[in-house]
Amino acid sequence: MMKRHTEELETLRELCQREHMQLTASQYEGLAEYALLLEQWNRKINLISRKEDAPVIVKHVFHSLLIGIFHPFASGEKVLDLGTGGGLPGIPLSIAWPETKFLLVDSTGKKIAACQAMLKELGVNNAVAVHSRVEELKGLTFDTVLSRQVAQLEQLCAYACRFLKPEGVLICLKGGNLEKEIRTAIDTRQTHHGFPGEVEHYPIGRFSPFFAEKEIVIARR
Repeated sequence: MMKRHTEELETLRELCQREHMQLTASQYEGLAEYALLLEQWNRKINLISRKEDAPVIVKHVFHSLLIGIFHPFASGEKVLDLGTGGGLPGIPLSIAWPETKFLLVDSTGKKIAACQAMLKELGVNNAVAVHSRVEELKGLTFDTVLSRQVAQLEQLCAYACRFLKPEGVLICLKGGNLEKEIRTAIDTRQTHHGFPGEVEHYPIGRFSPFFAEKEIVIARR
């Protein structure tokens, strides 16, 4: 286990340094520890696929961190991770950006219980995991909404527009051909109070062969 932890730590360090991510030794340790915890919890609860074609440290942790290349998180920024599942992308991002505040939400109680346990074990104090449906969240506003859900962008925009501040953004980790999905979200934006005003999407295959069909989508007010 120690050898594997060291190998995953070095893999993550190499990937992040190649992209000029500024992380401390303790942050790398925390991210590698999260990858191991995620795998351990996944044996009890279905959090991620159990037939992985890539190391968790790459396919899930590094994948989440890539958001920060396209959206540098600010100190005091309030972020909602919608449908966090096993804490993705919220937990890796909360470790890498300790001055940003993250709320992790999922409607499945077992998944949130796992997130709460992992956050406690990791000593992360800038993220809170809450068991709730989107419809039950009241009176909260955020600078940024994140989602790694499989839901269509139109639906994610409908959810996000309830929580975003006037200059807020929705950032999604998605796969597949997104042109039609993005057009639909833009065509139906009047039903979402004019959101999104614009949509950008960035292929991320250059960061790893495992992301060949993955993109980061940013929908702005």
